[in-house]
Amino acid sequence: MEECLICKARLEYLTQDEVMECAICHKKETSKTHCVNGHYVCSDCHTQGMDSIFGLCLSETSTDPVAIVRQMMDLPFCHMHGPEHHVMVGAALLTAYKNAGGNLDLEKALREIYNRGKAIPGGACGFWGACGAGISAGQFLAIVTQSTPLAKEPWGLSNQMTARALDSIGKAGGPRCCKRDSFLAILAAIDFTREHLGVEMKRTVPVCSYSSQNNQCIGKKCPFSASGRQQHSAVRPLKLRQL
Repeated sequence: MEECLICKARLEYLTQDEVMECAICHKKETSKTHCVNGHYVCSDCHTQGMDSIFGLCLSETSTDPVAIVRQMMDLPFCHMHGPEHHVMVGAALLTAYKNAGGNLDLEKALREIYNRGKAIPGGACGFWGACGAGISAGQFLAIVTQSTPLAKEPWGLSNQMTARALDSIGKAGGPRCCKRDSFLAILAAIDFTREHLGVEMKRTVPVCSYSSQNNQCIGKKCPFSASGRQQHSAVRPLKLRQL
């Protein structure tokens, strides 16, 4: 069971920021998270090695973003939970979108999602009321539609994308699971992209293989548990709107 990266002890979350020193790089910054033994690991140290996703994505030919993100999850840098998922969701979607025929400079787009996703702090799901995996799906849509704060349709679509992903994640309920939330965000994005942009990415619903690493696993209530996924509407594809 993975919790603290230093001592494996249980994490605890505070209601207000405190100044903490990273146990790895010794940088001091404010945070709401440390383990019960007082260890704190900053996001930069937590995501060290995440740049390995560039090589994976640029050489990938799959149109299945779930399969792509699972490859990322199996890389050494990725932990059970953590802010790395805020980049990985968007990166998997960008890669699958490009491979499915989407018009995109993939390398440039990956660097953009890397920078945007890293700006979402760990714990956003609980403290902001907006899971970073869901925000990453919105960032994916914003990048492929070249949205800006002054855009019209792309602005609306990227916000709708984030809303749909967060709705799916929120309906599954807490506590957080970065793997579950990543899969839900990706499935929502596959449907939304097909519906609004006409690009068809492959859609597969995974069976979870990470539950043994998650102290807070919700078991059969999870849409990706072997016994629970048939009960959940979030994993079923949306039908295209009739025009």
